Formats: sequence, structure tokens, C-alpha cells
Amino acid sequence: MPTYHYRCKNCQYDFTEHQSFDDEPITVCPRCGEAQVRKVFSAVPIEFKGHGFYRTDSGSHGSSSNK
Repeated sequence: MPTYHYRCKNCQYDFTEHQSFDDEPITVCPRCGEAQVRKVFSAVPIEFKGHGFYRTDSGSHGSSSNK
């Protein structure tokens, strides 16, 4: 199950919740009870492993379209 990060705009309470894709998003803060909760979105880290990633995948050498 995915983990979602939420923050209340009223009391600034941060929390995470494991939810199914079918579950409705949480809108009511568990701490203050106000309907001010929003999902917090952040960048997903991408890690390229190995050497020569762009040497072998760029397509600039030996490409037939460069004629």
C-alpha cells in the first residue's frame, strides 16, 4: 500500500498514512478536527546506477538519422 504525506493548514500537523489506491483522501485533521488537511507532494528521487549511461543510450554515435 502507498504511503501518503498530509499536512493540516489550520494547525500545521504533519502525518503519514498508508492507504489503498481506492481510499478517499483524508480531509479532516486527526489533531484539531478541522477540514483543512491537504496532501503534500514532493519530488521522487531518481538514481541512475552504472557507468556509461548516456554514452550507450544517447544515440549520437552510429545513428542512421545523422546522415
